[in-house]
Amino acid sequence: MTSSEDWAGGSFGETGTCVLAPNASIMTLDGTNTWVLRDPDSSRSVVVDPGPSIDAHLSAIDAAAAPDGRGSVAVVLLTHHHADHSEAAREFAERHGCGVRALDPAHRLGSEGLGEGDVVSVGGLEVHVVATPGHTSDSLSFVVPQDRAVLTGDTVLGRGTTVVAHPDGQLGAYLSSLQRLHALCGEQGITTVWPGHGPVIDDALGALDFYLAHREQRLEQVRAALAALPDVDDPARAVVEVVYADVDPVLWGAAELSVRAQLAYLGED
Repeated sequence: MTSSEDWAGGSFGETGTCVLAPNASIMTLDGTNTWVLRDPDSSRSVVVDPGPSIDAHLSAIDAAAAPDGRGSVAVVLLTHHHADHSEAAREFAERHGCGVRALDPAHRLGSEGLGEGDVVSVGGLEVHVVATPGHTSDSLSFVVPQDRAVLTGDTVLGRGTTVVAHPDGQLGAYLSSLQRLHALCGEQGITTVWPGHGPVIDDALGALDFYLAHREQRLEQVRAALAALPDVDDPARAVVEVVYADVDPVLWGAAELSVRAQLAYLGED
């Protein structure tokens, strides 16, 4: 795994270039990873998650899409609708005269949607679309067979774990998505995770094993905390203060979203 201390994006495999957006925060880690995908024999690129509307960042994406001064952007793809990934999608696509493809119709530019089973082909590059809801209901992952890599958006991060953004995000769907990605990586020999935040992960199966184990551990902690709590109308904050006591309180608001997703999941279970 790439060290988080020196993460600044860069080129990966045959097709991938990560342009790191200058929007680092406690929620976005080092910043949003914008991925520029291009087959070496083609001058046309696929841009995944243009990120925030920051002129310097959009110029850096332009440079990555045309490193020799020649090249064009064929299409913009979105992993999900959160603004740190999608804010600049429309303006970036308009300046390149291309479309934006997303699962959520509100974030598309042009008539083409994007969903499970779609294959986006540009030159010799193929991007295979996998529905991975859970972090959000519209979360997608993109497999690049040429590099045995999967772009996961916020479904799997390069460092730490992600938030299940309840109520749009649902834990049951998220667990199913992790299991599906695990099976897919095993079946297709996918070794690398290109995440939406944080460094590249070189052990895809190991990362997914960790994510699944972590979620099960958190569920057990939530069950135990609920059993020890007195009856309250809204136990989510009380559970956060017990289960996430080792987490910076600045993150408790995000943790509460995940706890609400966990409580909903346990209620359904």
